[in-house]
Amino acid sequence: MNDLSPDGLPETQSLILHREGSVLTIWLNRPEAKNALSANMTNELSAVLDSVAADRTVRSIVLRGKGGVFCAGGDIKGFKSDMQAISAEQIARGNRDFGDLMIKLNEQPQVVIALVEGAAIGGGLGLACVADITLVTVDARFRLSETSLGIPPAQIAPFVVERVGLTQARRLMLTGARFKGAEAVALGIAHGVAADGVDLEAQCEEILGHISACAPGANAVTKAILFETLRRPRAEALDFAAQGFARCMLSAEGLEGVAAFVEKRAPAWAEQADN
Repeated sequence: MNDLSPDGLPETQSLILHREGSVLTIWLNRPEAKNALSANMTNELSAVLDSVAADRTVRSIVLRGKGGVFCAGGDIKGFKSDMQAISAEQIARGNRDFGDLMIKLNEQPQVVIALVEGAAIGGGLGLACVADITLVTVDARFRLSETSLGIPPAQIAPFVVERVGLTQARRLMLTGARFKGAEAVALGIAHGVAADGVDLEAQCEEILGHISACAPGANAVTKAILFETLRRPRAEALDFAAQGFARCMLSAEGLEGVAAFVEKRAPAWAEQADN
């Protein structure tokens, strides 16, 4: 949907959006389907990310699922109903579109935090792998289940490999291994494990507090530098980083950060985070 709400966010049916200060929370909202990723949901998520990409007043994006479940992966029932009516080329195009969403979420200029409760299966586990920070409950369930359904984890594979390494990715994908929150941390999928939903939210609030001390423009440039280091030869990546450094130094943020350091006070962005 292309209509915008009064706060500039797209109107959505499969997502619930909540903006509080500098934090945008995106709730996957298909609890009856365990928040399985329908085409409509992924299209809406892509539109929301586009709508805030250039907005530095949105400093953090929290992604989570309604109904006590993060995301059960692709909408298999929806796939089955469509299979007789579409060609292999159309299936490939739709699958690749999800890859574009993964790239977008992975490189979103804001800090992306995934809060995983209940389950993160297949594509849901993929979403957990592209957040900057992923927190999970101890009893959250994880599995790359695609091969047990006769299909590959096609579009999430590069991101899972980047997160856990090739050796572990091969094991997880080729066996459909099941695991829970503590192992997700050990594998590198998640950064912290919480006792329950209350603890999960408390840990998230602490992290959001840390983010509020960081300049939003500098965070955006930092993320861009990190990903360019994966794409470019070393010298080119360092050139890109130097240009970003210069822009930040001469920006209003850079001037404010230096002034705040010299004057031994908090920078303006730390005071603006909750406004």
